[in-house]
Amino acid sequence: MSVAKKDYKKVTTNTLAEMKQNGKKISMLTAYDYTLAKIIDSAGIDVILVGDSASNVMAGHETTLPITLDQMIYHASSVVRGIDRALVVVDMPFGSYQGNSLEALSSAIKIMKESGGHSVKLEGGSEIIESIERILTAGIPVMGHLGLTPQSIYKFGTYTVRAKEEVEAEKLLADAKLLEEAGCFAIVLEKVPAQLAQKVAESISIPVIGIGAGAGVDGQVLVLHDMLGMTHEFNPRFLRRYLNLADDITGAVQSYVQDVKSADFPNEKEQY
Repeated sequence: MSVAKKDYKKVTTNTLAEMKQNGKKISMLTAYDYTLAKIIDSAGIDVILVGDSASNVMAGHETTLPITLDQMIYHASSVVRGIDRALVVVDMPFGSYQGNSLEALSSAIKIMKESGGHSVKLEGGSEIIESIERILTAGIPVMGHLGLTPQSIYKFGTYTVRAKEEVEAEKLLADAKLLEEAGCFAIVLEKVPAQLAQKVAESISIPVIGIGAGAGVDGQVLVLHDMLGMTHEFNPRFLRRYLNLADDITGAVQSYVQDVKSADFPNEKEQY
């Protein structure tokens, strides 16, 4: 049993604030279905992100853009049914909050009511601050997301490290402070220089969770399918694979196929 699990029977936004204050690192992984959510929740994960990365790893799309609000709600509700302890954060998909704060509020309310999730996450800073503020007025907790924002891939044209230049770095720091002032309970920083990420984490009071943002932040997040080695197409520097399930599953299926074709399965003990 993890230390965090002993300390916190149920993780909330207040829990994360306390963890930052006490210098305890926050663990976060994605999940998109009941079975895997149940496993990682019981293993002691603090936060589960129902990421729009489901568009990639579950549906096979090239980007996160195609996934819809209803599809995100389907994945989120599946995750919520599998957890007892973790805080569940649901990504708001592309097109559900940009440019229209009333639509953003409507989308966030729909997610909370229909999925049972505990909070939502939006990508961007000053450009979407009106949407964030309106969602917060409804009492819905919001996690921010700065740095590399995959929903803006066609704007950036690349998935390379963000905020390496001074102007963009200054804007990122200003946006982080803006999100804190607006009332966000945490921020994800994706693929930014470690030194800058640490500066952001030290400059604001809310937790900063990194992905490709170095060790100087308050926690880490990875895509579950990547860290379990179920995917091999994606090999960024920040990814640590803890298993190689793609090979293990392939081997298991090949053994099953062989056993079926050779009439070894089922044997006498495996039938009625």
